[in-house]
Amino acid sequence: MSLADKVLAVNNDLPIRTELPVHSGKVRSVYWLTEADSRRLIQEKGYNVAADAPLAIMVISDRISAFDCIWKGEGGMNGVPGKGAALNAVSNHWFRLFREQGLADSHILDIPHPFVWIVQKARPIMIEAIARQYITGSMWRSYSKGEREFCGIEIADGLEKDQKLPGLLITPSTKGILKGILGVPEVDDVNITRKDIEANYQAFNFSCSDDIERYEALLKEGFDLISETLSGLDQVFVDTKFEFGYVTDAEGCEKLIYMDEVGTPDSSRIWDGAAYRDGRVVENSKEGFRQLLLNHFPDPDILLNKDRMEERQALAADNELPESVLMDVSRTYTGIAEKITGQPVHLSDNPKAEIVEILKNEYGLID
Repeated sequence: MSLADKVLAVNNDLPIRTELPVHSGKVRSVYWLTEADSRRLIQEKGYNVAADAPLAIMVISDRISAFDCIWKGEGGMNGVPGKGAALNAVSNHWFRLFREQGLADSHILDIPHPFVWIVQKARPIMIEAIARQYITGSMWRSYSKGEREFCGIEIADGLEKDQKLPGLLITPSTKGILKGILGVPEVDDVNITRKDIEANYQAFNFSCSDDIERYEALLKEGFDLISETLSGLDQVFVDTKFEFGYVTDAEGCEKLIYMDEVGTPDSSRIWDGAAYRDGRVVENSKEGFRQLLLNHFPDPDILLNKDRMEERQALAADNELPESVLMDVSRTYTGIAEKITGQPVHLSDNPKAEIVEILKNEYGLID
């Protein structure tokens, strides 16, 4: 069996019983279960959700996206071996710690397979909650050009690239295109201020204005927990993205939860501590892959300039990356996952067949 066979690149073609189209994102695909299957599983498995809560199967893939494109490798290797299992393992680890430390629950109800979550439908807060502990990346690029205000917060002069910030900086942006909010452009992923959120909390899907403080507290507590844990592993937690939403439990109580993924090499920058103390940045996250792409192609502006998206998509479609590049990325993802969880990342010989067997025999979701 070739290495390419062990990669789960296509994850939207599983024969899971559903009455709705499969929603396929850059990395995950979501299968909404039928009402009958949702009710049956809630009863059989004892999930702490309302009896009529819609459930979904969320299947991760090994695809790798960067600069809003999916990248592929030579020899039909259309993903990174071990990446999907590594991402899920890291998220599962942090979500479990959040729950055990009394922070908040997540949308995950069950983990049938390393590639699979059973999740409850949540009403998402329409904010990409970004938290930064160091000045780097896009923030540094703006700062170096003279910008000093970020999401309504003034930053001091005299900072150097990759320096630790005086405190945790929350720089939220919109999740999706929000319409009719004064001062907020109708485009995806646009920076917003806390004042924008306070003045329009219902448009951002908050149930009440008090929950703005609650989301910020969960963001800070979650960030601090991950940062402290990684510090004990001599890793630097640089920045990350959180997402939040509302669900209703079995007693009918609405609660704010963590959702999507958290603290992963896809959603965060993680640096090697020893290298950082030595004045070097060694990435243990997707940022290393982004830098590799910028160095790999002769015209990096294609990857950075949103006005050249057509050229960028053609670049991703027409170029097969060397297998060695994808294996380097694999080692980064599986290495940091094993460091965080203390467990090896298992590479399935045939992940799709395993998923089908489990969801058929143990969950009754495949005919």
